[in-house]
Amino acid sequence: MLVFVYGTLKRGLRNHHFLRRARFVGAACTAPAFQLFDLGGCPGAWLPGSGVIHGEVYEVDALTLASLDRLEEVPRVYRRERVETEYGPAIIYVLQRMPRRARRCVSGYWP
Repeated sequence: MLVFVYGTLKRGLRNHHFLRRARFVGAACTAPAFQLFDLGGCPGAWLPGSGVIHGEVYEVDALTLASLDRLEEVPRVYRRERVETEYGPAIIYVLQRMPRRARRCVSGYWP
C-alpha cells in the first residue's frame, strides 16, 4: 500500500526512521484540494482546500502503517484519507480539527 508523506517523515527529517522498512517510490504532489499548515514542529494537511501539497510516496507494509497510525495519533489528531498520486492511490494523513494559531504554507512545502 502507498503512503504520501509531507512532513517529518520525509527523507532527512526527524521521523523518517519510521519508514526504514518502506520502499521510496518517488516525489509527488497532490491535486489542488488541500490546505497545508505549519503547526510549529510539524505540518498538518486540511481538507477542503485549493492548494497542492508536495511530498514523497512510499510503499509500506501493514506493520509500518500501524506504526505511522500511532505516530500520527489516528484517529484523535489525524485521520487517513485517500489521495491520488502519479503512482496510484495513497494514504495521506489529514488533521481532524482546524488548527489554531497555525501558519498556512501557501507554497505547499514544509519545512
